[in-house]
Amino acid sequence: MSFDEPRAVYRRLRQKFGGYRATTRGTETEGSRPFTEGRDPGSMAEALGVLEHTMGWELPLAQAELLAEWADVVGDDLAHHASPTGAADGVLEVSCDSSAWATQLRLMKTTLLDSLQARFPQAGITEVAIKGPGAPSWKHGTRSVPGRGPRDTYG
Repeated sequence: MSFDEPRAVYRRLRQKFGGYRATTRGTETEGSRPFTEGRDPGSMAEALGVLEHTMGWELPLAQAELLAEWADVVGDDLAHHASPTGAADGVLEVSCDSSAWATQLRLMKTTLLDSLQARFPQAGITEVAIKGPGAPSWKHGTRSVPGRGPRDTYG
């Protein structure tokens, strides 16, 4: 963000919703009489909508809304075992507790994608990447020895 962008955003918001500075026309100050045109302030929702549009926050806010409402979209049971980890470049990443839940979610992938696109069209989700649990980590603590790890442990 350049230094001039916040000033331009502030100027646009002041033009749309009015500012506190009075302008003079002749001898009378414009906007000084009550109940004249342009005296009522705009709503906060309109101001935030303008700010969201000018700063380019529509996509990240829609994706954050999708992540926040995940349990409402897929249901409590599935949300307990599968959670979204992030969304980038139109791909929603979902992490599952077990490989069985990951397989079940992969079978429901097209239905899930259609539901997400219908409910959150502003999020721009075009694909769902489903990941199962990762391999266990053998590193415990802050120090670890380089090498292949334990091999003869289960013999």
